[in-house]
Amino acid sequence: MIQWYPGHMAKAKREIEEKLKLVDIVFELIDARIPVSSKNPMIDKMLVKKPRLVLMTKADMADQRQNRAWKSYFESKNIQVLLIDSISKLNINHIVTEAKRVLSQQIQTDKNKGLKERAIRAMIVGIPNVGKSTLINSLVKKKVTTVGDKPGVTKTQQWINLGPGLELLDTPGVLWPKFDDPMIGMHLAITGAIKDNILPIDEVVLYAIRFLIEKYPKAMQEKYKLENLNLDPVDILTHIGKVRGALKQGGEVDYTKVYDLIIHDIRNNKIAKITFDWCI
Repeated sequence: MIQWYPGHMAKAKREIEEKLKLVDIVFELIDARIPVSSKNPMIDKMLVKKPRLVLMTKADMADQRQNRAWKSYFESKNIQVLLIDSISKLNINHIVTEAKRVLSQQIQTDKNKGLKERAIRAMIVGIPNVGKSTLINSLVKKKVTTVGDKPGVTKTQQWINLGPGLELLDTPGVLWPKFDDPMIGMHLAITGAIKDNILPIDEVVLYAIRFLIEKYPKAMQEKYKLENLNLDPVDILTHIGKVRGALKQGGEVDYTKVYDLIIHDIRNNKIAKITFDWCI
């Protein structure tokens, strides 16, 4: 088991559970490129009785076929999912609509009681680099106002009015999981969800090359001018170093530069739209 959470799990869990009482719904953010690896197993336990909308972020960076497969998978488990991308604004304007769909029964109950419809109160949870801040900035649209006189307005958290129909409980800090599956660690490292020094960069890149050759061979051939995909991953690294000019004085391949180059290409969609957690 790899332990990489830099804080106290018990404290983080307690704080989130306390704040759950203040919201109507939780927006659980997962990275569309790694829907399983970026899904904190503790969240499921904490949200048993709390309405939830799973937002698959960075959807425009992921394999579109896999996006559809994962959406169907989660919905088969009665988990409402919305594919979003905060940069391209994909489905950002549909978040409130989908949240209301999740909360439709409660909204109808309140209406039957004669209660006036109010803005939905939501909280975002997710691992680092999943797109929380980018989503908030995308929702804000330059009109941010704190909402006072509500539980939860403290120095460490605040209610933000994100436009008609939605108030967000913004909380500092992010809950990080522990994991026993080495593949999850690789996927988190490849996408930048954990610090680059947590796992050996050479192992991470070699894993990525094996995966990409198996799942996205044509994209790898075109990107790195690979004629033979049956080469050993180290030989592929050497080839890429020569093709891309990642060389030391004397013409020797600088593998450190090659590692950085490949990680950069993956994280910036320079190879293809890639999903590392495959559903089908």
